Order: sequence, then structure tokens, then C-alpha cells
Amino acid sequence: MSPVLVIGAGVHGLTCGVVLAEAGRDVLIRTAERPRETTSAVAGAMWGPARLKPPERVLYWATLSHAEFTGLARDENSGVHLASGRMAARFDLGDVVPPETKLIPDLRRCGEQDLPDGFVWGYRGTVPLIDMPRYLDHLLERFRAAGGEIRLSPVQSLADAAAESDVVVNCTGVGAHELVGDPGVHPLLGQHVVVRNPGIDEYFIELSDGGEFTSWMPHGDRLVLGGISLDHDWRRTPRPDISDGILRRAARLEPRLADVEVLEETVGLRPGRDSVRLCAEDYEGARIIHDYGHAGCGVGLSWGCAFEVADLIEDG
Repeated sequence: MSPVLVIGAGVHGLTCGVVLAEAGRDVLIRTAERPRETTSAVAGAMWGPARLKPPERVLYWATLSHAEFTGLARDENSGVHLASGRMAARFDLGDVVPPETKLIPDLRRCGEQDLPDGFVWGYRGTVPLIDMPRYLDHLLERFRAAGGEIRLSPVQSLADAAAESDVVVNCTGVGAHELVGDPGVHPLLGQHVVVRNPGIDEYFIELSDGGEFTSWMPHGDRLVLGGISLDHDWRRTPRPDISDGILRRAARLEPRLADVEVLEETVGLRPGRDSVRLCAEDYEGARIIHDYGHAGCGVGLSWGCAFEVADLIEDG
């Protein structure tokens, strides 16, 4: 039997690779970009509620992922740690919260005094935060330690992949738009400003129904500031006007972020889709498992999706 071929070395490709290789499967990852060059590398990132479809399966994936990230937080070399912080909005979202928030052990409603000016709704709770460059290194190390191979070698078509392996796992993110010919996949451009941390140890994320929002994620001496989401924008070069807006909004809510030292500006294309695609199909003699379309929740759902990918392979 040929090795399982995983296409893509972002967080989903690597996590699938780890799950399969640690279960004893021979696994080859082929990728057009090294892990630290993927969209996953520039994510915030945190585990949190995922307002995606289909809701029942998203809850399942989020639940399994929360357990894994909580366990990883006990390993200081994983890039994962638990942090308290606030999820807030400038409009009232009521008392109904996504079901996965039940996994947050200390979740509580924010009082007025715990919200920044202009915000009327919020919750405080402890969740896993993921320092993505370190975390991707951790996954890559685990994958190789389990005998997996990674090759910088783009896959040109599903037909080529099917000719190479009996089992293919498609974790190409926004690249599925071209590889699979899925017109429903579209880029959601995200841009972050990474700054030297002035001493902030809590996260903050604004829940917004617009393209701009304010967020910060502390990872030791670096702080990742967001954010923005631009639909159908394929540019991967940081725009100064977007960075200026991110810095301005952050400093307005947190005075310690005024005149902070900028370390880098990053851009990634989140894979938007009406619903996550995680399914199996038979294609030219091979079994193809598709795992893409997670929008801005790819990190937080990665372990649950990888376990389901493994189940679909076994069921086949």
C-alpha cells in the first residue's frame, strides 16, 4: 500500500499528518509552501467558538480540539498556553452563546466595568492560545518523529495525486479553489501587526459583523494585533493603511499599545466557504478525503477534523 498523501502543510495538513503517522500509517506531505510560509503561520491564534456550518459537526470538531489543545498547554515547548481574556461586542448579542463555550470552565458575563468604552456585551474566560510559528514547528517535529516525510513539491491536480497514492487527504485551504475546482472557496484576507509585548498577558477579541475588528493575542514577548477580513481579496502583501488602522484601534482600547514597537506585518488568506467540507469521495481509483473551508477557525477545529479524517480513511 502506498503512503497516505496529504496535500498542504498548514495546520490541517500537519495535524492530519501527525494523527495518521502516530497511528502507524506511512504518510507523505506534499506542499507548495513550507509550514512557516502558510496562512496558518500568521494566524492569531486561539481556540474559540466557531460560527460555521454544519453546526453539529463543528461542535464535535471543536470539542475534540479543545481537549487536545488543553493537553498541549502542559508542554511548554508546544507553543500552546492557556490565557484568560475577553470576547466582546459593541452591540448586544443576548444571553445565548455558542454551545462550545460550555467547554470554557470559568466563562462568565462581563460587567460594565470590565468592558472597554463603546462595548456593551462580553464574556470573560480562559482558552488555549496558540503561537503559530512555534506550534507549527512542534507539529512538524512530531510528524517527522513518527516517521512522516514532508516534501516541497506542489501537487498540480487531483488526478496526479490519485495516480501517486491510494489515499489522498486534501488540506489545501484556499488552494482548493483551483485544485478541486470548487467555486465556493474564496479568500478572506486577514492582516496582523506583530508588536513587542508591553506586558499584556490577557487576550481580547472583538466580535463584529463587519470587516474590521480589534484583537490582540499575547505570546510571550510578542503580541499579535488584528484584525481585518476582506472577502475575495487575493493580495498577500501587507497594506500600510490596514496596519495603521489595526494599530490605531488597538491603542484606542489599550493605552499600553500606543507607540508600541512593530516587529512585522503579516497577511494570510483564510479559506472561506458556505460550510466546511470534510468528506470522502472515490476519484480515479483513489480515496480522496477533503478537509478545507474553515474560514478563520482552522486552528481551533484542526484536531477534531484530523481525527475524523483518520476515521474516514479507516472506514474506507
